[in-house]
Amino acid sequence: MTFKQLLALVQSDGLRICADSRKIQLGDVFVAVFGTQVDGHDYINTALTNGAAYIVTQRPVEGTDCIIAEDTATALGLLAQASMGNPSSKLTNLAVTGTNGKTTVAYMTRSIIEHTGAKCGLIGTIEYNTGKTVAPAPLTTPDAITIARTASETVLNDASYMVIEASSHALSQKRLAGISFTAAAFTNLTGDHLDYHKTEDDYLDAKMLLFTDLPPHGLAVLNAESDAAHTIAEIIEPATRLLWYGIDRPVDINAKVHRMDSGGSEFSIIFENYSEKVTTHLPGRHNILNCLAATGLCLGAGIGLGEIAAGLSALQIVPGRLQPVLSEVADQRGIRVFVDYAHTDDALVNVLKTLKPLCEGRLIVLFGCGGDRDKTKRPRMATAAEELADMVIVTSDNPRTENPDAIIADIARGFSSEIKRGQTPFIEPDRAKAIQYAVQQAEAGDIVLLAGKGHEDYQIIGAEKKHFSDFEEALKAI
Repeated sequence: MTFKQLLALVQSDGLRICADSRKIQLGDVFVAVFGTQVDGHDYINTALTNGAAYIVTQRPVEGTDCIIAEDTATALGLLAQASMGNPSSKLTNLAVTGTNGKTTVAYMTRSIIEHTGAKCGLIGTIEYNTGKTVAPAPLTTPDAITIARTASETVLNDASYMVIEASSHALSQKRLAGISFTAAAFTNLTGDHLDYHKTEDDYLDAKMLLFTDLPPHGLAVLNAESDAAHTIAEIIEPATRLLWYGIDRPVDINAKVHRMDSGGSEFSIIFENYSEKVTTHLPGRHNILNCLAATGLCLGAGIGLGEIAAGLSALQIVPGRLQPVLSEVADQRGIRVFVDYAHTDDALVNVLKTLKPLCEGRLIVLFGCGGDRDKTKRPRMATAAEELADMVIVTSDNPRTENPDAIIADIARGFSSEIKRGQTPFIEPDRAKAIQYAVQQAEAGDIVLLAGKGHEDYQIIGAEKKHFSDFEEALKAI
């Protein structure tokens, strides 16, 4: 049997697809995928023992009747979609990728779509949302089978759109195979995930796959203020339609800023000589750029500029993105506390630059870095914090299997030998104690930024995932 024949059989009979030999049921199709930790080809015998009826591989396996696919990761996506009736083909699919801003752009895009009266599913860092059911997201972009199942449930819930955050890991591992995107947006590229991609060029190449795989009718929405976006454009032009966005510059989607403060921003979106005013509750220049990225996605989906502006203005918050910790006690003390997911140096710079002009007193920042992840950004985080904050507190994030003290030592290498204002960063590996200290130090007029974990309600120490919320700990401390 050829792979094409198997694909047709899966679609007609609804055969179950599985890439985990331990979960195989009688009659399933087992797809042997090369993973980052293990090779699925090593588990073919287990899959057969457990009842697999068909085996898809990338190479012949002695003694086994296999169906050969050029790339089994891609095959898994195609088969997963086919097994559920190709649900993604029944949706207008929109994607966003980039180091920072993916979640915010995805929420903005969904807000716009829902403002039109349509239903929209969402797959991203915070949640997998079918328009009816919501599940916490263990990964920004899940495996191909989970994507297909979520798309199927989204269609059953009468939604007509799906917004997906496309991580670089997912793109390089072909988890989005089988999905045709109407439009895809690129936010930016800064140092992150080099533990996986090894080089910045490899990291960009992974992001670029979203755009090189766009269908002929697909639209690439690119940030004119990002050098990486221009590199992408050089590769995909002229085969792919481009829509550029930026602030106060001659591009396709332009923003004219009228006001920026702690309550958000007011600006006008200008597109093809039309202009619509937006009042966003999300503060900062970077969030105006995020609004423009969402605008491009929705223009690509055929939504009018007036509906787009209204949908952007309707969005109140994005969980864990410059989200205030509201408390009467904090108000009485005259302090403000924000929680943000910023976990790269570029994201931290954006958030600190947003808060700095709003701060009447000192800007206090608390952050850490994740263990078993890109180590190169650790000292850069310290440099960013030292440059823009008045008080720096270094603590743990999700240390995982690394020693928290070793992670903090890597961060500390980014501080200058003579810290400005003569202040040595405060070190406290226990994040709860560090948050308590940050809040205790705050005086009237001060702003406290708790960076790195945002919406997360857990902390991973060793192999154990424990409940932990920056919001809850901040409220206790206040």
